[in-house]
Amino acid sequence: MSEAFHHIDHDRKARLGFPEVIYGASKTIVQLKEILNEYVTNGKPALTTKLQKDKADQLLEIYPEAQYDVHSGAFTLGINESEITENVVAIVSGGTSDTYVVNEIFYTLKFLGIGAERVMDVGVSGIQRLMSRVEDLKKFKVIIAVAGFEAALPTVLGGMMSQPIIAVPTSVGYGVSSNGQVALNSMLASCANGLTVVNIDNGYGAAIAAFRILQTFNKNREE
Repeated sequence: MSEAFHHIDHDRKARLGFPEVIYGASKTIVQLKEILNEYVTNGKPALTTKLQKDKADQLLEIYPEAQYDVHSGAFTLGINESEITENVVAIVSGGTSDTYVVNEIFYTLKFLGIGAERVMDVGVSGIQRLMSRVEDLKKFKVIIAVAGFEAALPTVLGGMMSQPIIAVPTSVGYGVSSNGQVALNSMLASCANGLTVVNIDNGYGAAIAAFRILQTFNKNREE
């Protein structure tokens, strides 16, 4: 008998409120098939992140009902659309080039049953675009700000909006901005009080942070 190469944490949702997610980039198609089959056998939805298109194409042949977003690499299976909440999270991006991270956040929240609205390409290089959406943004419970280059967007939002703000640096940029280090340092050094900052290109982590915040909102309201 061969040794199993995976051990799914099926109890995670009971402990934390959200299930384990599959990191797809470094797994083989054989490994992914076996892991997804276990989710299907147990009647549970699945999310695979950072999945390359060639692997997704093979998996879609097996699971034609699944959804794959080529920009983010998010592969979802077994989501019940009727259980998704109204849009309570705003995902605000500095530029269209940040779509790959924005969509990872969007589909992770969808997997978790959280509705989100994507507010795209409102970076501070044309700040009038952001200012025209300020009143709209006030209705959301959590704002996730996604930006590359010098990543000033979360600081501007942090000075105007009262909601929890989660900042996501992206690796979009060139020269000294390459690989997202400037964006990360800019967000960490922000003068806006109370920003939460996740790792470079970590849309999944930002979505989970938003989910935890919303869980606390809901718990407090029930009490």
